[in-house]
Amino acid sequence: MCLSFHQAPGSAVLISEFKKRRLRDRGSGPATLISEGCKVVGVLSGKGDFMISGTVQGDCDLSGAVSITRQGVWNGTLKADSVVIAGTVEGDIEARGRVEIANSAHITGTVTAEAIAVAEGAVVQGVMRTTGHNRPTEFVEKRNFGEASGEEKED
Repeated sequence: MCLSFHQAPGSAVLISEFKKRRLRDRGSGPATLISEGCKVVGVLSGKGDFMISGTVQGDCDLSGAVSITRQGVWNGTLKADSVVIAGTVEGDIEARGRVEIANSAHITGTVTAEAIAVAEGAVVQGVMRTTGHNRPTEFVEKRNFGEASGEEKED
């Protein structure tokens, strides 16, 4: 089952567009949601943003951003424009842009991207490769995100 995640009309935006420095803050519209309890097996392809709170078993090459919430699990190769990981990935991650790895993430595999940001507390068992000029950076996650509803909560 795939659902679209839409922001309610008239709902408040917490951060102005000019201050949205993280990928998760820069959504390009409604994301396709694979909800908690949902399992997808096979190859995913498409355009747009995807939010994974369930389980994906397979590979993808997506044009857009992929966010894996704390509840989300990905088994396979994940290729996308940008990737945010707060859940579990067993397989390689290849981003044409940036990868953000939250403090709750568990990754087993190679992470390749133009830029990589890793939160203190994240577990990465594998190799991180940057294709750009910047080395992977570390940050302290101050938000509690990854709820199935897509909401973020300040700690």
